[in-house]
Amino acid sequence: MTEVLWHGRGGEGAFTAARLLGDAYILNGEENFALAFPSFGPERRGAPIRAFTKLDRNTIGDRSEINKADYIIYLDDTLFSDSAFSDLKEDGKILINTKKNYNDSRIVTIDGDKIALDILKRPIVNTIMLGALAAHFREINIDNIANAIKENMAPKLHDKNIAAVEAAYREVTEGGNL
Repeated sequence: MTEVLWHGRGGEGAFTAARLLGDAYILNGEENFALAFPSFGPERRGAPIRAFTKLDRNTIGDRSEINKADYIIYLDDTLFSDSAFSDLKEDGKILINTKKNYNDSRIVTIDGDKIALDILKRPIVNTIMLGALAAHFREINIDNIANAIKENMAPKLHDKNIAAVEAAYREVTEGGNL
């Protein structure tokens, strides 16, 4: 099973990204199963939240939160700390929306805010981080994510979000962040 842990703030779309990832994975194969769910309380917009995506070729019966993730994705770099490594599997990767650089092969950075402002005209990076993830997680591709966006988002959001996914994928693959 591949497990993805999302960190964001209320209103940033972490749970939407978790669901889109699950749908993209299911669209990539007949025998693919996914489970996505959030973890938050009565917090307001801007409060830290976590979301989870579990992906497997078998039915997923375990609905508990993820303890050790293959990928940990931060939509907001202020939520990242070194304690994240305790939640990461041995060969896992941490993807962070940030302008900072880290000297650690387990960390992949992308300036998702810049891509979001350029393409979406809003600082929402959830689909951008999906594009960055697709560059590392070979069980999904850009077409799967585009189809998931078309199935789950309003039509007026399709073109810009797909363009944002593509831009993030290119940034990671061509920018040497693999």
